[in-house]
Amino acid sequence: MRKIAYLYVSDTMADWEPGYIISELHSGRYFREKTLKYEVKTVSLTMDPITTMGGVKILPDIMIHDLMISEAGILILPGGDTWLEPLHDSVFLKVKEFLDNHIPVAAICGATLGLAANGFLDYCKHTSNDLEYVKAICPTYRGEAFYQQQPVVVDGDLITASGVAALDFAYAVLKKLDVFLPATLEAWYNLYQTHDPTYFFALMNSLPRIERGS
Repeated sequence: MRKIAYLYVSDTMADWEPGYIISELHSGRYFREKTLKYEVKTVSLTMDPITTMGGVKILPDIMIHDLMISEAGILILPGGDTWLEPLHDSVFLKVKEFLDNHIPVAAICGATLGLAANGFLDYCKHTSNDLEYVKAICPTYRGEAFYQQQPVVVDGDLITASGVAALDFAYAVLKKLDVFLPATLEAWYNLYQTHDPTYFFALMNSLPRIERGS
């Protein structure tokens, strides 16, 4: 089974926020089944190179209007400094298309502000960097009653996360996509969260036997 993880890239993208997710989806190194395949494709507004917050230049694979949902597994929206600008309007059309077709959308940090400003968070459980901040910079936002002070929140096919919760964000995405065995996911998360090498051995022991060479 092959699916595509679409990573939306734009100037000032926060490099670290999707890092855990795309490296695990692309490598598939801890997948519960080798028949599961994810291809990571970068998608942007144009085919011009974008420059991330860290100064890395990325040449997009496709433009946003060429994004097809037939093979889509998820749309990942990292943070950045421009999410409240109208240049991203076409992205939100794709967000609606994904959600209408029950395909996960995962947004973190600044991307959650874009969702808030465009009404996507008015009627579903969600989080962001701070409720008062969201209210202050997104005057049309009406989702205060659904805001949760958590690192990451999953409501149906929408995943939102604080900008300081890249690991929790990845955990929620990997769990939603069901690509790891439950024991593998817990060991993976605990290893990166605690830095305790015990969890590395738990991670290795959680993998299907063929992955351990036996």
